[in-house]
Amino acid sequence: MLSIMRKQKESIIIKLVFVVIVLSFIGTIFLVWGKASDGMGGGKSGYAAKVNGTRISLEEYQNAYQRVRNMYQQIYGQSIPPEMEKMLGLKKVALDGLIDNLLAMKEAKSLGIKVSKDDVSNSIEAMPMFQKDGKFNFEQYQQLLNSNRMVAKDFEEGQESELVLKKVRQSIKDKAVVSDADAQAQFKKENDKLELEYVGYAPSDVVAEVKLSEAELNDYLQKNPNDFKTAEKVALSYVLIDPVALAAKTTLSEDEIQTFYQKNVDRWQGKDGIMPLSEVKEKVKAEALKQKSAKQVFEKAADTLYKNIKSGDLNLIAGELKQKVQETDLFSAQQPVPLLIGEAAVIKKALELKQGELGGPVETAKGIYLLKAKERKAAVIPPLAEIKAAVEEKAKAAKAIELAKKKAEDAAKQFSTNAPLKGQGTGSFGFSAKGDIPVIGVSSEIVEAVFKLSAGQAPAAPFKVGNRWYAVRVKSRTEAPKAQFDAAREELKKKMLPKKQEDALAEWSKGLREKAKIEINQAVITDK
Repeated sequence: MLSIMRKQKESIIIKLVFVVIVLSFIGTIFLVWGKASDGMGGGKSGYAAKVNGTRISLEEYQNAYQRVRNMYQQIYGQSIPPEMEKMLGLKKVALDGLIDNLLAMKEAKSLGIKVSKDDVSNSIEAMPMFQKDGKFNFEQYQQLLNSNRMVAKDFEEGQESELVLKKVRQSIKDKAVVSDADAQAQFKKENDKLELEYVGYAPSDVVAEVKLSEAELNDYLQKNPNDFKTAEKVALSYVLIDPVALAAKTTLSEDEIQTFYQKNVDRWQGKDGIMPLSEVKEKVKAEALKQKSAKQVFEKAADTLYKNIKSGDLNLIAGELKQKVQETDLFSAQQPVPLLIGEAAVIKKALELKQGELGGPVETAKGIYLLKAKERKAAVIPPLAEIKAAVEEKAKAAKAIELAKKKAEDAAKQFSTNAPLKGQGTGSFGFSAKGDIPVIGVSSEIVEAVFKLSAGQAPAAPFKVGNRWYAVRVKSRTEAPKAQFDAAREELKKKMLPKKQEDALAEWSKGLREKAKIEINQAVITDK
């Protein structure tokens, strides 16, 4: 059994890998051999991007986009929800990949980079999904291509394109070199110890210094009116009809009971499945009566309301329905009167009515409401004199944020020019990728900046950590012994080389893009 499961798993993995490879080639085939510009994938008007006049068709883009989605789904083991897809920017990732491939292929051509037929054959023969007992199997190769509706010629052209891309990109990587200076800077970053001198300012530290004139308060109110606008309010007259109270007067036929049971059969689930009507008849009848009486009451309330709506007389309507009218004081959506707490649908409808207007019916768990807007009070911005304390509090808080940042900026200038300024010390600490700094907290920004500096040097600008702004200066730097660097130099270079190569490749791709004329169809990458 375990061996069977293992084989099935391997089979699925092989298919998934094959699908990824095939999808990756689909985009490159068209780009390399000019098929993107001959009207395929939506005709002349259908394109995802134009790169130096060469069109990337909608078909290529859709294939690449699907490939990217499939890869992320395999990584996460589940479907990618729209919000995550939008956050990851998968549409842009797919199109950027196609643009980069096209630019890289054109650059390879200008550099004379090619691959031989033997290179292509060897790469295909080395693919595990085409092997049987560790060797390439031509029959299996054909079967897999046929099952994925691929022609051998197209697949091989795609593989040739893939090898050319790898070759040109590797040629860029091969030029990357980690110098002794690069290695020494990294060694010092990882092994030196720093102590920082710092000053920090939070809004709460400086708020007492903030003094605002009447004009400044007025200006703040004008710029932030919604912070002080009163809530829209309404006072209601309403009728509440309880269908349950009228259910006793409602009758049901056997057919109505049977029909209700059948329409709602999933409600009568027991341990052994659906319970027969004979066992749950009383429950079915009670539910059916409740529903029927609610429907009848709703229809009667609606008919009575619409018949008398022009009169605007809720008392007249209440009399016909043999109900009493209830009244409320003014209330807002945020602070409803006690009797309407939890009645969101009623409150929403009430705030939609004009003064004197009737509305409804509104059905809730409590019953059926008919409404009249007895009084309306629009949202307004009170004059400063009435809300001066609230405006002053918010304006001071906002100004304190600006002041804290300004003080930190001034301190940073003093630190960077070696002007006298007494700060506090962090104590000695080493580099942390996370950004841990004693006393200050966590800031990768500060750590990356200060570990490039010598004793006495300071970044020109302050850093925000939490709600506090910090100006910092390197108080002292304890360097690791040079002998340790000499011993670790070559190993450190090897460790740093992959990132250096990736940085070189990224810079090369960026340069190709900057020189290219790229026109993107924004509609295809916009997340709606």
